[in-house]
Amino acid sequence: MNVLVAGATGYLGRYLCAEYARRGHHVTALVRDTARAEGIADLLIEAEATRPDTLTGIMDGVDLVVSSLGITRQADGLGYREVDFQANLNLLREAETAGVGRFAYVHVLNADAMAGVPLVDAKVAFVEALHASDVPATVIAPTGYFSDMGEILAMARKGRVWLFGDGTQRLNPIHGADLAVAVADATDAERGWAEIGGPDVMSQDEIAHAAFAALGTAPRITRLPDVLRRAALALLPILPRRISGPARFFLTALGMDMVAPRFGTRHLTDHFAILATDQAQHPKGPRP
Repeated sequence: MNVLVAGATGYLGRYLCAEYARRGHHVTALVRDTARAEGIADLLIEAEATRPDTLTGIMDGVDLVVSSLGITRQADGLGYREVDFQANLNLLREAETAGVGRFAYVHVLNADAMAGVPLVDAKVAFVEALHASDVPATVIAPTGYFSDMGEILAMARKGRVWLFGDGTQRLNPIHGADLAVAVADATDAERGWAEIGGPDVMSQDEIAHAAFAALGTAPRITRLPDVLRRAALALLPILPRRISGPARFFLTALGMDMVAPRFGTRHLTDHFAILATDQAQHPKGPRP
């Protein structure tokens, strides 16, 4: 099977390329800069998904498109509507033209509870377009990535973790490699929708304690009144989009449980331990 992965150089995209290759598929990676993507796929195609003219013909002979294309931190002057919605829509239109057999898209869990958050609204708009298309679709809604949890470890390394409320909101984030397996399983089974989380359901407070344990330091956790989170959400729209966009998403997600069916074998506590060890050995950053 010929698989095209969009967003291939992102956190999840690299794992997707590796997983589909492991399953014996021919993998094409759609990238903006081939210099950043050497070795991640059988074939690299350099194109801008925000520019449909650069996509013409790239999906000829492709059986499956898997898109993890999106932004969490805005750059290049582009926003969520231009990337999470329009760029993916451009990919979908090209997939329709090429007669691609299936289009898989990595969405977000609890999107219906986050209406009004620009990042989520853009993703929801694309999912609606995908479901309106004649191309068979698989939508995967993960809880969150281990890479996001690195922010908790970073705070712990600085000596204190700040939480909103009592820290009892629960989540089960998933490692990118495990999520890639779940995505490939879902497309192999031709599932229409799959909600995916990691193997361990933890409260925000438990994650904070796990971060300090990985560092071998005493936990110092400050719990701020949740009214401050809600007040920040009310004020964020007046700030520049590059600041308010990701903050609105993360602050909204922090106010709810983000728990999905458990999947995978990689544990957040082990991930924290690996990061803490690497930081201790290479305080100036990982060695090349």
